[in-house]
Amino acid sequence: MNYTHVMLVDENDQFLGEMEKLEAHEKALLHRAFSIFLYKNTEKGIEVLLQQRAKHKYHCSDQWSNTCCSHPQKDSSMLKCLETRLKFEMGIENQNLNFAGSFIYKQPCKGGLTEHEFDHVYIGEFQETTIQPNPHEVDAYKWVEINTLEKDIQKNPNMYTPWLMPVLKITRDFIETKM
Repeated sequence: MNYTHVMLVDENDQFLGEMEKLEAHEKALLHRAFSIFLYKNTEKGIEVLLQQRAKHKYHCSDQWSNTCCSHPQKDSSMLKCLETRLKFEMGIENQNLNFAGSFIYKQPCKGGLTEHEFDHVYIGEFQETTIQPNPHEVDAYKWVEINTLEKDIQKNPNMYTPWLMPVLKITRDFIETKM
């Protein structure tokens, strides 16, 4: 899959065309994205799996984010993109992902870039497997209790990607309605 391009969309998520990913971020154009959050129930409560984006990423580098995020590709189904990217970034396979919601956001990033995404959020209860992050994408990963994470994002917002809080809210709402 060619992850160098993004699908430009309107506010109704209608496809408008394709553009090189960096150019779309430079011009702050609305494009389709997806975010995945894996969670598990533990003695501490509900924990979510975070990744720390690699230091060399061209935007939001070294920040903590949800389990996996990327841009779907025009020539592939959303499910295929989710599975492929989760395996590529985190080495995780065989997860049952459910659509939980979507949102639009626009947020400046370092280096004159802007994230402007129509983000589709997918949630999955973690099915025990080996986690093997791709060092070109991910510097570290950790499980964090959901309430602790929410408080830390509010206290230290620069440590986290700009889309993490809305993804976390959708994740929390999805899990609470499921239980």
